[in-house]
Amino acid sequence: MESMLNKLKSTVTKVTADVTSAVMGNPVTREFEVGRHIASGGPGLSWRIYNGTKKSTKQEVAVFVFDKKMIDKYQKFEKDQIIDSLKRGVQQLTRLRHPRLLTVQHPLEESRDCLAFCTEPVFASLSNVLGQWDNLPSPVPSDIKEYKLYDVETKYGLLQISEGLSFLHSGVKMVHGNLCPENIILNKSGAWKIMGFDFSISSNNPSDAEPKYTCKEWQPNLPPLCLPNPEYLAPEYILSVSCDAASDMYSLGVVMHAVFNEGKPVFQVNKHDIFKSFSRQLDQLSSMSPAVLSKIPEEVREHVKMLLSVTPNVRPDADQMTKIPFFDDVGAVTLQYFDSLFQRDNLQKSQFYKGLPKVLPKLPKRVVVYRILPALTSEFVNPDMVPFVLPNVLLIAEECTKDEYVRLILPDLTPVFKQQEPIQVYRNILLIFLQKMDLLLTKTPPDDIKNSVLPMVYRALEAPSVQIQELSLNIIPTFANLIDYPSMKNSLIPRIKSACLQTSSLAVRVNSLVCLGKILEYLDKWFVIDEILPFLQQIPSREPAVLMGILGIYKCTFNHKKLGIPKEHLATKSLPHLVSLSIDNNLNLNQFNSFMMVIRDMLSRMETEHKTKLEQLHIMQEQQSSLLSNMTSMSMANTARPAPVQGSTMSTFPSSGPMVGSMGTSVSNGFNPAMGFQAGGMGMGMRPTGPSLYSGMATTTSTPNFGSLTQNQGTTGQTNKPPDMSALDNLFTSNKPKVTLNQIGPKAPSGTSSPWLGQFNSPQNPQTQMQGVPVGMGGVAGGFGMQANPFFSPQNFAQPAAAPSMNPSGIKHSASVNNDLKDLFG
Repeated sequence: MESMLNKLKSTVTKVTADVTSAVMGNPVTREFEVGRHIASGGPGLSWRIYNGTKKSTKQEVAVFVFDKKMIDKYQKFEKDQIIDSLKRGVQQLTRLRHPRLLTVQHPLEESRDCLAFCTEPVFASLSNVLGQWDNLPSPVPSDIKEYKLYDVETKYGLLQISEGLSFLHSGVKMVHGNLCPENIILNKSGAWKIMGFDFSISSNNPSDAEPKYTCKEWQPNLPPLCLPNPEYLAPEYILSVSCDAASDMYSLGVVMHAVFNEGKPVFQVNKHDIFKSFSRQLDQLSSMSPAVLSKIPEEVREHVKMLLSVTPNVRPDADQMTKIPFFDDVGAVTLQYFDSLFQRDNLQKSQFYKGLPKVLPKLPKRVVVYRILPALTSEFVNPDMVPFVLPNVLLIAEECTKDEYVRLILPDLTPVFKQQEPIQVYRNILLIFLQKMDLLLTKTPPDDIKNSVLPMVYRALEAPSVQIQELSLNIIPTFANLIDYPSMKNSLIPRIKSACLQTSSLAVRVNSLVCLGKILEYLDKWFVIDEILPFLQQIPSREPAVLMGILGIYKCTFNHKKLGIPKEHLATKSLPHLVSLSIDNNLNLNQFNSFMMVIRDMLSRMETEHKTKLEQLHIMQEQQSSLLSNMTSMSMANTARPAPVQGSTMSTFPSSGPMVGSMGTSVSNGFNPAMGFQAGGMGMGMRPTGPSLYSGMATTTSTPNFGSLTQNQGTTGQTNKPPDMSALDNLFTSNKPKVTLNQIGPKAPSGTSSPWLGQFNSPQNPQTQMQGVPVGMGGVAGGFGMQANPFFSPQNFAQPAAAPSMNPSGIKHSASVNNDLKDLFG
């Protein structure tokens, strides 16, 4: 690991040193920041290509640098020849402007150590892509090493070179003179551009129809950088010292052969005996073997064969090559159309953009992202074109990684998120964005969602246009699951509610309710109960569609497993609201039946839940009653004990303090440390229903403590006289009959008879203790039970008494009462 780090460090240091030594002091560095070494190109791959940026605008550029140390081995006059040749090529390129020629951003600058100029951003030379890695950084960049040309890139690239040659031959009347992969540059977008005009030849009579070119004789003694690449030269250059536009077409044929044959030209040339090599090559071209062109696609094979013809007049010209069927590929035509968009009007552009989604899936991702996407996003400055361009951009975004989306697409989309004019365009843009909202919320970083995407949705809900509000309300549920909960709770829901309450449009109001109903599942229970259900009662209109929307929200909330409505809310708020809505005169029979079905379901569930609660309460009260009965029996058993021995300090009833035996040790009866429990008469039993409903036995504040009667006997000095227990014996002796409920009830006036008095005359179990609320000698507490219920009539209670049953409050009623209750409430 350490050796790898040291190697990497040395490589970085070397590259940095190279850049510093080569470019330091060159005037180019005053305006441009020079980055890393990325490629090489030009004659003999002598130009190192660095990425860079313009300091003032941060515009990305490519910096071409020729390090003069490369030619230190030559004599001074040879060095001057090389420098002059390179300068001439760059100066010629700077003067020429065409989409198929490499664009110069800053002219050539010379310093003591180097030549440098800046161009549009560059990926690499075609020679680098085909495997020639001379003058590249070490190790070779992986993006170049792994780069493979797609068919559409090859076709359109060759078409671009043909168009560039057509411009030179027909427009400028110039022969390039050194067309080869070294002088074909792939820019950052993948477009093929021509450079390397070091050996270009201009026409002697540019105004004439038949231009004439003067060709220099081949001088083998010159340095290689002062000569064109012989492997791509037409035979007439060497053998007859003549050239014209057809000579460049021969070079194009060799380039096409190299592209389909891993960078290899048609023939290898012996540079030491150039004339002999070309003579042999001439013979081979005259009788070319089919195997030479075997790797070239069949549909273009004959054209390449014609380009490689020995006779210049047989070769097709550049304009003819641009029209061959080989270039009629849908991808190549699409890319060509993009390059000519500046010549089209809005109608032509819109028609093209409408059909583009069918073509994009057929193109390689690299071509789409780096060639087509920049052309599309450049149209965002034209508001009328945005609705046509945007679907294609979002279609490309779906195929991009999140990093590519953030880096290449989002910066151009951000201004479009905020666009609101003109209104018709804004409506179309909004529709497109809302339909792709899942894509935006998935790939856009959270901060950008908060600052750009969701505000667009909020603006749509608040828009003055009813159509836009309807549109947003219809689409919001489709991506609601992707919105973070705080934004939904604090921003989205309040705007939907506001749109529903403030609008004068029935469609917006109904769509607001439908939207809320669809996103209920993404909300929590208590937010729905506290915010959504009360909001329904604020809706002013009573149109059937609105009422059914309200009913739908109640029904969804009521039936949803995660939500639900508590029975208290059902009884006090939901059911009263729904019942009042159900009798609205605007509802038809089916709508009324829908209301009643939901109301019945709510009543049924409320009845079931509350009945279950009361049954559980009744069971617990029965259990407590049984426990208290057992405790009372044990208390009575304690009263049957014999009187204590005279002189003993132990009282008949347990005192509130601990009991001490004869040996002085405390005695416990198993109930509490103080030996015994709180005994009581009528006061013993359950406490009234309240916060301590299940608290068990009554506390000392509600139960008389009879242990206090003998608590302090030891301190009175009367240890020899047993206490008088007659009063307590009378209270607890079991042979005395219990007082019935009729006996302690109020006496009816003489001469009157009331069926109310017979309700509690059924025989009482002698062992049953009265439980529930404290009962005084005046009878049952005022306002209690059935005597205070105006819905009961005396004739309802004429049935014979049955076995007593315990109601939740502890008072025992006959079976007839229960039957009457059933008759009344069903």
